[in-house]
Amino acid sequence: MIAQILLILEIIAPVFFIASVGYLWARIGAPFDIGFVTRLAMNVAGPCLLFSTLVEVEIDPRAFEALAGASLAAYAVMGALSLAALKAARMNKQAYWAPVTFGNTGNLGLPIALFAFGEQGLALALIVFAVTACLTFTVGVWMVSGKASPFDALKQPIFYGAAIGAAFAYQGWGAPEVVLAATGLMGQITIPLMLLTLGVSVARLSFGDVGRAAAVSVAKALIGAVAALIAIQIFALPPTAAGVLAIQCMMPVAVTSYLLSERYRTEPQAIAGLVVVSTLLALLTAPLTLAAVLPGPDGVAAIAAAPRIAPGPETWSALWGSLTAAIRSQ
Repeated sequence: MIAQILLILEIIAPVFFIASVGYLWARIGAPFDIGFVTRLAMNVAGPCLLFSTLVEVEIDPRAFEALAGASLAAYAVMGALSLAALKAARMNKQAYWAPVTFGNTGNLGLPIALFAFGEQGLALALIVFAVTACLTFTVGVWMVSGKASPFDALKQPIFYGAAIGAAFAYQGWGAPEVVLAATGLMGQITIPLMLLTLGVSVARLSFGDVGRAAAVSVAKALIGAVAALIAIQIFALPPTAAGVLAIQCMMPVAVTSYLLSERYRTEPQAIAGLVVVSTLLALLTAPLTLAAVLPGPDGVAAIAAAPRIAPGPETWSALWGSLTAAIRSQ
């Protein structure tokens, strides 16, 4: 028990330490250009991290297929459940649907998966992150504004980093050492930049109605847990991939949701509160999630050695049914 607690602290402490540095940096009034840093991380460093990690880490290509499909399924479930919950609570669907559906799989999800499962976990978490990014700027924009194009995903460099890296990994191709060295070096700044940006963003956001933000944050965590369990069962994910998906589904509201809310004027102050409160709640939910996916002191090693299973045609039929049901209920 003590060994497990220490293991969880070893995973969580570096993540929140770096985020707290960003928070303190902002609180003392030091300059930090969030727009520039975010563009650098999402458009340059992030794609480099995706490519270099997917090419270098040896993972069965079927694991990528299964996790990408499971990620889509999880988001279909989260979208449907969050929409149902918002309608039942008579809350503003346009303001809350996307924030409750999509989590912070980049700033928090990537480092937690890295420290929990090593390079393999990071590679798998990057797949979920790429799926999240593409969906956020297509489906997420549609949820907030009522209009979007699926081709918007093609405008995101993160999509190309994931697609090219996955193609190399799937085919077993190698890349020149100079390319791997350059992309790997550039990619290494991604996670620290994301964590610093998260801390700065939390420090700068102002909000009210903490009670509602807390209730929605708890509901989001519960919806994420249910969606992860359903997707893991449908796709028969092996332990490492299952653990990574569970972590990513339990992540708090992303700062991106606030930026979209600000852009389309859908209760931005309320969404700002949701970002802050759900991130603070992650101090509790992240250790609990890790306790579930790391069953003991030898959990990481046991998980990494587990076999992988690819989904069959019936899995994709189930996924398509979930997606169409969510859209029709809208």
